[in-house]
Amino acid sequence: MNRCPDDRFDPAGAGALELPALAARCACSRHGRRLFTGLLLAGAAAPALATMPECKRSRAAQLVPAEQVEQAAGQQYRQMLQQASGKRALAARDHPQAQRLRAIADRIIPFAPECNPRARQWQWEVHLLGSPELNAFCMPGGKIAFYYGILAKLQLDDDEVAAIMGHEVAHALLEHAREQMGKNTLTQGGLRIGAALLGLGDIGDLAARMGAQLLSLNYSRGDETEADRLGLVMSSQAGYDPRAGVRLWNKMREATAGKAPPKWLSTHPSSADRIRDIEGLLPRVVPLYSAAAKPPRRFGPPPPMKAAEG
Repeated sequence: MNRCPDDRFDPAGAGALELPALAARCACSRHGRRLFTGLLLAGAAAPALATMPECKRSRAAQLVPAEQVEQAAGQQYRQMLQQASGKRALAARDHPQAQRLRAIADRIIPFAPECNPRARQWQWEVHLLGSPELNAFCMPGGKIAFYYGILAKLQLDDDEVAAIMGHEVAHALLEHAREQMGKNTLTQGGLRIGAALLGLGDIGDLAARMGAQLLSLNYSRGDETEADRLGLVMSSQAGYDPRAGVRLWNKMREATAGKAPPKWLSTHPSSADRIRDIEGLLPRVVPLYSAAAKPPRRFGPPPPMKAAEG
């Protein structure tokens, strides 16, 4: 296993990260969901129980029990946190940016059950990882993580962080991972998984295989657009300006200009397409933002990262 390049993360929050050049990807990053990633499933979309039009989900997700997916995600999340902690790459709860992430999550999460009633049962967690990558994710069951690099390199304000967090939470609420795993049971030799689901196999082995799938799933352009839309609805309801989505993707476009796109970005809509789609959604979400209670406290981004830090 490669040594994590961000071992010098300051878990006590006493100062900025000191990250050397990224020679190899941090091992713990393989456990994260890639930023703004996913896979669109074939088949008709089943309406969600909620009334928000952004909350429709595919019937393919019903092929895999939600409880099993969430259990597997929880196991992978705990393993990721343990590995990060062992490499001093897990922020303490009192780290200023960890506090910031929790404060924003605390405003978005209450709106989650409007889209997916299962969210009331989730044990939500929010952690900050000391990696220079431009990355964030929310695993099934409400397991959220942000990488320090996306906060520091893009110098995100709270509205931009909320746009990302809303997007990632939306992937979990729309059950895009469960959807893809359901499709895999039909298209990638899912007989062993199906046997386990029917009580004919080792449930522990099933959870391990599900966890392995969670690490390799990719979302499609269609899923990304769905998550953009639902995420901006929720962040607007939480009192964060949805116009920040335009600023966010302009920053992302600048950060990747002239470079090969990260793997998680290769299957996504282009930044220009996302910006146009967000602009088209603003007439729906700006009134939600205008009517919402605003955050009582605003946070600033961490110090900018030097080029040599990643």
